[in-house]
Amino acid sequence: MANTFENTNLVTKIAVKEFRNAMQMLSKVDRQWDSSFKKVGSTIDIRRPVYFTANSGATFSAEDIQEAVVQLDLDQHKHVDFEITAVDMKLEIDEATTRYIRPAMIELAQQVETSIAAEYVNIGNFSGTAGTTPSTFLSVANAKAVLDQIGVPDDGETCGFFDPLASVALADGLKGVFPEKIASKAIERAAIGAYGGVDMLYKNNSLAMHTVGINTGTPLVNGASQNVTYAVATASKGWSQSLITDGWTNSTSDILLAGDVFTIAGVNSVNRRTRVSTGALQTFTVLSDAASGASTGPATLTISPPIITSGSFQTCDAAPADDAAITVKTGVGSAQHRQNMIFHKNAITVGMAPLDSPTAGADSAVESFDGISIAAVRQFDIANYKTKFRFDILYGVLTQNSEMAIRVTS
Repeated sequence: MANTFENTNLVTKIAVKEFRNAMQMLSKVDRQWDSSFKKVGSTIDIRRPVYFTANSGATFSAEDIQEAVVQLDLDQHKHVDFEITAVDMKLEIDEATTRYIRPAMIELAQQVETSIAAEYVNIGNFSGTAGTTPSTFLSVANAKAVLDQIGVPDDGETCGFFDPLASVALADGLKGVFPEKIASKAIERAAIGAYGGVDMLYKNNSLAMHTVGINTGTPLVNGASQNVTYAVATASKGWSQSLITDGWTNSTSDILLAGDVFTIAGVNSVNRRTRVSTGALQTFTVLSDAASGASTGPATLTISPPIITSGSFQTCDAAPADDAAITVKTGVGSAQHRQNMIFHKNAITVGMAPLDSPTAGADSAVESFDGISIAAVRQFDIANYKTKFRFDILYGVLTQNSEMAIRVTS
């Protein structure tokens, strides 16, 4: 039993290792686990970064510390279940790993990766042209330049993830940068290499496809001075505010969908450290589906980032003017486009927690290591003379610093 599939403790330890080997995006985000949370719906508190403004001269001028806490919900309980025969239970651990454990861990890791990719809707930074596959050095460099302009740390922790078509196109572009053999190897493997100022690019099959809202009409900001304070922007979960607009096609459901990105005329982004305008329009993401009303096509949008025009957490150089034009960047209505992602490690957090280990009528084990926790449970089915086996994970995903990430549309 020591080295067979019957040894649930050993199986669970191997499962954690195989899960780690199957990670790609998950290995590049902030990962946390907390042993005190074991139930679906529990939360982990995540503190947003604190920014200060510098003073001039010798006079002491204390600044109130604004330290917001956002909650990461452990709301994703995923598991892989299967039945095996008494013969299979006697398999040596190496064979059991190949036949059962590794495929199960690949599937669970895929579930987490899909959850990370779905966070694109919370990312307002946007680059590329909808309908055009990124394929050049500039496709990546322009996106990285946006992050550089707004002050995202250039500390070796920024990675990019591109769909297979974009990955092949980008790898082909390496022919003019690296020797042919290196470029060829990049095409064959998931890691394309450092490119366009991004520390490493990867081919990824989990990236989400975004569907654009109806997106018709001539949308405008409805009302001037729709900027908010940091306290208002962080009062509820997220990093957001409401924006009142009109000019959309009247009485239209899904005029915009969660993940649609737009700009507002006259509202530029600022470097988050220097608070100096970048001279480029700030891009905003819509956090929830929106419908337009009758008469003037009004729609109240929930957007991120919030429009903060002063102070330590300034995001924009000006509040929008009344009737400022809105331009949707994610494409024409109802079109679908893959959302590639480039992000700093601290942009997205994945929290995992160990589930309870059942003892009544089952053999189980829970293994936690390096921000990963997996439970394995097996129970004999006397009616069918088989053993039921399952692997479980409990996790949550939170885009805690959305401005440290950018989407590159295909």
